[in-house]
Amino acid sequence: MATANWPAKKDRSQIGKSTDRLDGSIKVTGRAKYSFDKNLPGMLWAKPQVSPHAYAKVVSIDTAAAEATAGVKGVWKDAELINGEVRYVGQIVAAVAAETEEIATEAAKKIAVKYEPLEHQVIDNDPKFSTGKASTREDGDVDKAMAEADVTSEGDYGVPVITHCCLEPHGQVTEVRDGELHAWPSTQNVSRWADRLDDSVGIPRAKMHVDCQHMGGGYGSKFSFDKWGVIGSLLSKQTGQPVKLLLDRELELSIAGNRPSAYAHIKVGAKKDGSITAIEGTVWGTGGGGGYRLRAFPYVFTAPNTRTTMKGIKTNRGGQRAWRAPSHPQSCLLTLSALEDTAAALKMDALEFIKKNLNLTERPDVYVEEIDIAAKMIGYKEKAHLRGDKTPGPVKRGLGIALHTWGGLGHASECQVTINPDGSVSAEIGTQDLGTGARTVISIVAAETLGLPLKAIEVKIGKNAYPASGGSGGSTTTGGIGTSTRLAATDALNALLAAAAPKLGVAADKLEAKAGRIREMGNTDKSMTWKAACALLGLNPISKRGANNRTEAKEKGFIDAGVGGVQIADVSVDIETGIVTINEMAAVQDCGLIIDMKTTESQVLGGVIMGITSALFEEALYDAATGQMLNADMEFYRLAGINDVGKLKVHMMTGEKYEKRGIIGVGEPPVISPAAAISNAVANAIGVRVPNLPLTPDRVLAALA
Repeated sequence: MATANWPAKKDRSQIGKSTDRLDGSIKVTGRAKYSFDKNLPGMLWAKPQVSPHAYAKVVSIDTAAAEATAGVKGVWKDAELINGEVRYVGQIVAAVAAETEEIATEAAKKIAVKYEPLEHQVIDNDPKFSTGKASTREDGDVDKAMAEADVTSEGDYGVPVITHCCLEPHGQVTEVRDGELHAWPSTQNVSRWADRLDDSVGIPRAKMHVDCQHMGGGYGSKFSFDKWGVIGSLLSKQTGQPVKLLLDRELELSIAGNRPSAYAHIKVGAKKDGSITAIEGTVWGTGGGGGYRLRAFPYVFTAPNTRTTMKGIKTNRGGQRAWRAPSHPQSCLLTLSALEDTAAALKMDALEFIKKNLNLTERPDVYVEEIDIAAKMIGYKEKAHLRGDKTPGPVKRGLGIALHTWGGLGHASECQVTINPDGSVSAEIGTQDLGTGARTVISIVAAETLGLPLKAIEVKIGKNAYPASGGSGGSTTTGGIGTSTRLAATDALNALLAAAAPKLGVAADKLEAKAGRIREMGNTDKSMTWKAACALLGLNPISKRGANNRTEAKEKGFIDAGVGGVQIADVSVDIETGIVTINEMAAVQDCGLIIDMKTTESQVLGGVIMGITSALFEEALYDAATGQMLNADMEFYRLAGINDVGKLKVHMMTGEKYEKRGIIGVGEPPVISPAAAISNAVANAIGVRVPNLPLTPDRVLAALA
């Protein structure tokens, strides 16, 4: 009888190995089809008309000229906005559906919208623009601790608003057929993308069919159907034709979500031996027109005396959305920069300072192990120096360290595993693969459980017709789908073992599945092929469903939450040009039981690259006079290329100590530390702090002036 518990390392044939992504070849050859690639017979193109104003009253929306345009088949306008207000440039007010993309683009321009402009505000880095009452929290006696500190360090630090910059834009193809909605969205949330869409389009939720086989990035921004989902569905319903509505690059960057900014003035108190005694910080920033609060600040380190004040700034910008590890990258940059500055004030090695204060963290034993490994990987002992590279010449080199934490408990998920009489096996699950290897994870777990090769498992995902699974966010997917697949496959296997037992003359609880055979445990002489065992089923396949209940799964060791990670950056800075070059980065990460080492390492590499991009290049720039985003394109909103990231080294923490905890998500953690580590490395190299990201040449030169 098979048990669902994760197998011991000695018994694993698939789990923990380095396995190529099953969909890798179709992606690199262009055979994988995304939402934008979906072209249906008679399909129309939809294009929106958007507000040119950051804040204005909408007086009227006249679509007559657009409706009269040859080739236009449908028009939609936001009637609720009339006599209401638009609150950011790019807010969608109307849309058209036409026979070609070109006709739709021109027709959308003909929609006449009358506005009464109102005074807007897009500045987010000045606390004088904060709105509402500041929230303050204090633990301990900060004033007393600061007065008694041997050293205090004060500084200003900042992280600007950045966008998700998904390479595949937000949107979908929709078709209303026989009163039912068929949608092909780019989404992180296949099973629940259509939730509450029925309220807006008048089609029952049970008659909505969602299909997303591949999607090109979401990072937390693609969970709901959004306004464009409503528009596309209504235009499909209105015209009786399929409609493609995906945002262009300008709208993608300006209205489809962003990561909130975070600016702070921070003061740290410490003893001569490096012990942190107090942290005080005032933080402000914007998430657009909604509320603001930077979570997890101060980050990782809980000083005995802490006072934090949060101030939100409402701006007429597109609204915030979850961005890979919400709040953590910003909090990490602010906190770890201030701590490294404190180490510099003490004339103390930054790594030793961090290790000295690990008692203020939740997992000091993990962090110290990871720090030692990262230090060895980067050659810390040979390269380290106190703040300011004293060697001659304009190019200065420095090291910087940062550490992070995350939750990552697997989400609710259901999986249906079917064993057919011909020996074929399928696993159906309403999850999505964001490019992180979900298909491969499901195949590995099912194959491991059933004693089969990966190619024997047919993985079916990406449709809400399959058993429901949670959205891919919070680093929860692998834990959720891995557990539900394991439970379903185990139940299915036990049913097959029961069918094979009489034929082999062995009790079912003494049988196992290994290497494509059903056999008696410890006796390979009593066995039969997998196919022969399945043939005993006659005409009746075995189909079992497994469900990941987060609480039960955690108690049983299938999943867990809470990880640590450490990253060290090695940079060079040309003090004549201000150019920062990444030489190397070492990333050490724990995530419990690793299902696929290759895709796990790939996740870490991707997170580090994303963090490097935010450290060196990314910033959503707004014109205060017009409220317009100035760099909403791929020319001036720059992302890191292969020549920008240096040599990246990854080490995953393995062994019984980590693996016994079960699966813990790893999607978010690696993106948290890079910006802080790089900022600290730059300060270590040039001798002064560059206070605000990104670390562009002009900012570096200004700090040196």
